[in-house]
Amino acid sequence: MSEPKEQKQPREQQEHQEPKAPRPRKPLRHATWEWIKSLAIALVIWFVLRTLLIEAFRIPSSSMERTLLVGDFLFVNKALYGAEVPLIHARLPAFREPRLDDIVVFDSRTEAGVKVVKRLVGMPGDTLRMKDAVLYRNGIAQHEPYVEHVDSLGDTSAPEMRQWQLDYVLASVKRDTYRPTRDNWGPLVVPTGEYFVMGDNRDNSYDSRYWGFVGRGVIRGRPLFIYYSFDHDSWRALPFLTAIRWGRIGHEPH
Repeated sequence: MSEPKEQKQPREQQEHQEPKAPRPRKPLRHATWEWIKSLAIALVIWFVLRTLLIEAFRIPSSSMERTLLVGDFLFVNKALYGAEVPLIHARLPAFREPRLDDIVVFDSRTEAGVKVVKRLVGMPGDTLRMKDAVLYRNGIAQHEPYVEHVDSLGDTSAPEMRQWQLDYVLASVKRDTYRPTRDNWGPLVVPTGEYFVMGDNRDNSYDSRYWGFVGRGVIRGRPLFIYYSFDHDSWRALPFLTAIRWGRIGHEPH
């Protein structure tokens, strides 16, 4: 014999059934733990991005005007030249080596813990000279449309320039009478593994002319783009809100 069919409840009876009890809420401890895990993941992602990929940088001086202005905030590509891994101080493989005319961010030679931005104008092995504010590389005058001159009368000599340059000038240079100035110095040779950097604002830049070469190991990255900019000298109140340079946001320095 076949089993009797299950009888269906009347529709009215189904509609009046007791609603299911709501699921119990997760205990507060469980919710707190989930929040902590999410925060920890976010911090790890931020740490990896900041340490190995990109870093924010603010332009504090006018040494790179007109290319970079005081009040520019930009992201720096740290992976391009090989980011340094914290604690073990090892460098990751670089996507490429620094090139002539690259704008580079590097560790300051004169201030510990400070990063500086300049333009790379001399490669290892290059012979550099400046005469009447014109840069010569391997005997050829360089075309530098990005260079700014604001003080043509301030071609002064600095003892620190002579002190370090004497070790690198050509043998034909008379060392006893060598007196380098801001706009006239060299010729000197850039050694292996070192680079010569200068600010685009040549009359107002404290750079390799004064303190020497930049080693490959302290070059940290290259600017990606400007993510925020405001006129630091604006007469308006709260210039970081009222004097934003909208036209510079998203600009890639080159």
